[in-house]
Amino acid sequence: MLIFLRPGAIRAGLLILFLLTVLLNAACQPKRELQLSGKTMGTTYHIKVVTGWLTSGTDLQRQIDDRLASINKSMSTYDPTSEISRFNAFTTANDSFSPSADLLEVLRVAAELHRLTDGAWDGTLDPLVNLWGFGRNGSVGQVPDERDIRQALAHVGFDRIVLDPSGTLSKRDPVVTLDLASIAKGFGVDAIARLLGDNGFLHFLVEIGGEVYARGRRKDGNAWRVGINRPEKEAAFNDVYQAVPLTDRAMATSGDYRIFFNVDHQSFAHILDPRTGRPVTNGVVSATVVAANCTVADGLATALMVMGAEKGLALVNRLASVECLIVVRQADGSLADHPSDGFGIR
Repeated sequence: MLIFLRPGAIRAGLLILFLLTVLLNAACQPKRELQLSGKTMGTTYHIKVVTGWLTSGTDLQRQIDDRLASINKSMSTYDPTSEISRFNAFTTANDSFSPSADLLEVLRVAAELHRLTDGAWDGTLDPLVNLWGFGRNGSVGQVPDERDIRQALAHVGFDRIVLDPSGTLSKRDPVVTLDLASIAKGFGVDAIARLLGDNGFLHFLVEIGGEVYARGRRKDGNAWRVGINRPEKEAAFNDVYQAVPLTDRAMATSGDYRIFFNVDHQSFAHILDPRTGRPVTNGVVSATVVAANCTVADGLATALMVMGAEKGLALVNRLASVECLIVVRQADGSLADHPSDGFGIR
């Protein structure tokens, strides 16, 4: 039996066939590596996404920038209208507010980091950071007076922050202030990784200010490889000390070789010990942490700089799914690596 189709039906059928052919060809074409970059949190971000040719980089860039802007609006101490700035402006222990979901998540991680590290990580160093010239007030280029250090230290301690089980934030000490810069970038990395995952992407690399999360694999099918910067003051940003393969993991590095000042041939770096109120002097020049998420890796890397190699390794070797590499400068100026039990194995 012969079936005759109207011309309109034939044209519609051909159009559908054409569209299906285009989509099939696009799906079968080699993947591309979409690269996006921008500025956030006083630094830069770089993102690589393995995707097809039909993905709109413009739309993805807009989503990423909007998400990072919302995080910055919550946690930037440089923005006087941010959540954290409004909290810091409270002058009595009776003031309180309910933080956003982002800030609440970071605060809960912060409390756990403070507990795990016995206070080596502390999110209330804001007055000391500014006193030493490493904060929003700019460089001072000199060692603070001992009296000023003691005065600032009197209002440092994450246990002075009250996070009620209901999610309400307040202060035990009216003078205490928050600065979550040492984990905010890591949280930003995690937030963008979730955004990409929610958009259906399975293979990508997110980097903000040197903190990284890698999911899946590169376009060629190999694992992502992330470099640890050589911990020397004269090293270029692309001078790799060691490359680490990374799949479905985060990595963060803290070091004393980028932000510092010199007085009388002595160097003072921006990593401060919450117990002394002074820059660390334990010989650790770099601490890299590999963990399931970048918020934890970011904060823990800072804590290991304070704890030192022996105590830092003891902590990391007790933690599940966490590895580290601590680099120490020896008395003769050489560098010594102190890896955790599983570093480089995963």
